[in-house]
Amino acid sequence: MIKAPLLKPAALCPDAAGLLRIKDRPDFLRAARARKQPSPAFLLQARRRAETEPWPAEAIRVGFTCSKKVGNAVARNRAKRRLREIARLCLPHLGKPGWDYVLIGKAGATATRDFTRLQDDLRDALTRIHTSRRRGPPPDPAGAPQP
Repeated sequence: MIKAPLLKPAALCPDAAGLLRIKDRPDFLRAARARKQPSPAFLLQARRRAETEPWPAEAIRVGFTCSKKVGNAVARNRAKRRLREIARLCLPHLGKPGWDYVLIGKAGATATRDFTRLQDDLRDALTRIHTSRRRGPPPDPAGAPQP
């Protein structure tokens, strides 16, 4: 059962127009089953929300996570701060309404990568997530090339 969201101002990311935070485990698990795009500094997971979900259709939701592989609490918090900032800067422009995004920090890379390169990584990952997955013509049903 999906619980109805409480749309309080606290649910909005600070200074982020239209970004809502993903905080519940089931939402993270749904994103984990969706599209994934690795980058040098993080993994981006993205999914289009169903129309039956209680969140506003025009909202972009974003979540952040860093496991203990990233480092101690100080390193994990630094990595998450950097991920929050690139999401605040990029998602309102490149994210699509009605989508959920989860940024997962990588050990040794998220906290140390140059910030402009981190932003470029997110831009590239978003572009790849939203482009068509289909490459080339469909395979021949007979399985053999025609002369």
